[in-house]
Amino acid sequence: MHLFKPSYRLALLPEAGKDKWSGRPFCLLACQFLVAWCFTASLLAQGNADWHRPFAAFRIAGNLYYVGTADLAAYLVHTPQGNILINSDYVQDVPLVRSSIEKLGFPYRDTKILLISHAHGDHDEGVGVIRRETGAKLMVMEGDVAEVESTAPGRPGAHVDRVLRDGDLVELGGTRLTAHLTPGHTKGCTTWTLQVHDGAHTLNAVIVGSPNVNPGYYLVGNQGYPQIAQDYVKTFAVLKSLPCDLFLGAHGAYFGLQAKYAKMQAGGANPFIDPQGYQAYVAERESAFRTEWERQQKNPGSPKQ
Repeated sequence: MHLFKPSYRLALLPEAGKDKWSGRPFCLLACQFLVAWCFTASLLAQGNADWHRPFAAFRIAGNLYYVGTADLAAYLVHTPQGNILINSDYVQDVPLVRSSIEKLGFPYRDTKILLISHAHGDHDEGVGVIRRETGAKLMVMEGDVAEVESTAPGRPGAHVDRVLRDGDLVELGGTRLTAHLTPGHTKGCTTWTLQVHDGAHTLNAVIVGSPNVNPGYYLVGNQGYPQIAQDYVKTFAVLKSLPCDLFLGAHGAYFGLQAKYAKMQAGGANPFIDPQGYQAYVAERESAFRTEWERQQKNPGSPKQ
């Protein structure tokens, strides 16, 4: 997600006690900050029409399918023993995700395992609904479990059936996914990898969790997440180490979903096979992170704008 939910943002405020510049009580600053944040987040979410715009469900390659909106990515992995769904999107998007699954010819209730990219509402808000409707087992990286189980406004309040740790495998019907902890964006942000068998080819699929530094993030002096900058450094090391043929991610904008789908419809080589695009994306995001980190080191207490 490009924005934090208010319930998570308190952990990002840099100092407790009183604001050293004005001396105003911290609680007053926090309240003013959250009011402004809620208003801004609402406007920005409303302004991104692609977040809730329907998008065609389609086969990416092999047994891997796209079932999300025009930007909020959701993926279905089909197996003989049922299906794995990665990301729910917002609660309001769940009917669209369900419709996409069924348009592909797969029963919605065959969803056996439910995963997420990270604990932000645009990827996980609907997991409780899907878990309840399908009986799927919800599996979440340890660092994001508390956020997924939280009943705060905008949080799923969903029971996590399996707590994942870095390198854990999720297996069903002969398909194996690996959970890679890529923290920073959230403490449990997860990049998923799997091998997809497409005809005579075996393709390495990478579904990037998120390497983005959102507006409002403190990379320096963050008491709620002291190691946030170091976690981003680890994340980029992990992303650069992963073999990638199929470049995918939590948002369609990461990997050019709409343009690549149009190319796929026109015929020819599969445009989602894009190892160079993956490398370029990771390099650009790492450069953006390091630029922001350097700026904040020179300007303590100044979050990402």
